[in-house]
Amino acid sequence: MSTPATERRTGGEWLQNWDPENEETWDSGRAWSTLWITTFTLTLCFITWFLPSAIVPRLNALGYEFTQGQLYWMAAMPGLAAGLLRIVWMVLPPVLGTRKMVAITTFLLVFPLLGWGVRVQEPTAPYWELMVLAFLAGIGGGAFSGFMPSTSYFFPKRMQGTALGLQAGLGNFGVSLVQLLTPWLIGFGMLGFLGNSQSMEMAGQANQEVWYQNAAFFWIPFCLIGAALAWWMLKSVPIKANIRQQFDIFSNVDTWLMTLLYIMTFGTFSGLSAQFGLLMQNLYGSGNPDIVQGTGPEAQMLIEGYAVPNALALVFLGPLVGAGARVLFSPLTDRMGGAIWTLISGLGLIGSIAFTMTALVPDTSSASALDAGFDRFLWGMLAIFLFAGIGNASTFKQMPMIFERRQAGGVIGWTAAIAAFGPFLFGIGLTLMSPTTFYAIGIAFAVMCVIITWVRYARPGAPKPG
Repeated sequence: MSTPATERRTGGEWLQNWDPENEETWDSGRAWSTLWITTFTLTLCFITWFLPSAIVPRLNALGYEFTQGQLYWMAAMPGLAAGLLRIVWMVLPPVLGTRKMVAITTFLLVFPLLGWGVRVQEPTAPYWELMVLAFLAGIGGGAFSGFMPSTSYFFPKRMQGTALGLQAGLGNFGVSLVQLLTPWLIGFGMLGFLGNSQSMEMAGQANQEVWYQNAAFFWIPFCLIGAALAWWMLKSVPIKANIRQQFDIFSNVDTWLMTLLYIMTFGTFSGLSAQFGLLMQNLYGSGNPDIVQGTGPEAQMLIEGYAVPNALALVFLGPLVGAGARVLFSPLTDRMGGAIWTLISGLGLIGSIAFTMTALVPDTSSASALDAGFDRFLWGMLAIFLFAGIGNASTFKQMPMIFERRQAGGVIGWTAAIAAFGPFLFGIGLTLMSPTTFYAIGIAFAVMCVIITWVRYARPGAPKPG
């Protein structure tokens, strides 16, 4: 038997009589301060979650000797962890409250960051240990399913599209932030006191001295600051829902349909964010034996005149576009409704995936053909990220409109949990089948989601407009 939240939740941490739908009593200042603190910590969560995606493509260049399959699995592991952990985090907001959940989660990020910082300094870690560290990085992904529902408790429905879009979108910037800053941080010798330098082998170039531990250690102080801010400044909204009650969302067909739609959008965003660098490297870079033969200083360019793209320097662009789209389109979903933008997102994904498929088998006949193919690949991938980001914003507008307040938080957590398997599913898919086949499956899935969106949510007279 559940106990009313107001009887169990007393003390300075818990807000009493909190009703965001009552404009006379709603404290907008408290709501917005909660949003900014949790967004800061969520950004750190995404940085930690996608740190392996910035490190794994260069492990062999640092002296490790893993196969392409092993590297895909390692880049996929944070996605598997995040999906599993989100199922745990989705039930935490009513149990722990915003304050404890955010503070404890942000502090836990220190452990995978510390582990990666230590293990990149020498190529001696066994494969299983790096897989464990990749799994622990998934704590940052798991947090999303707790942070987002708890933030939704602070805002009225009319503002949840903007509020959740800002939090998720700015949090998603953590993906591009870690991928953008890693190439700069690893070359910053002034942080050399954090450990020894490494020699990184570059195909066709002289070895480069780097401090790869900086990519992980740099974020630890920010995590400690974020945990302290959450502990001292956040409050919690008492929501009457025990764990059993939260799972009544599964009797609602819209829970399952919105899960499919969010897999299409965030599953695509997170999956490609984790695998973008490896995919670029294996198609148009040093991982393609038809372009580059050998590794390190002995590597030979087989295609004269072709410049191998620096995947590490370009990989941040996709997540940046996707996160930016989520932020920019969130206010439009409040104004126009989420369903129409989810429909646009699905149609855009179908077109952009089809365009990108034309570049998934590189033409190695000449340097100009390779350059043209890479340009198509890059622009097609950025278009996929754009439409996935739009859909991320629109689906999070739909859920608070389709479900009542208590259920909406659980559905947000559940859909986010399943979509977080994106990096894992993309990694396994690209390991087991060709990129062309995998992308063709993506088109078929997007077509199904477009049909669901139109019939259930977007058409005139739809059963559940939102």
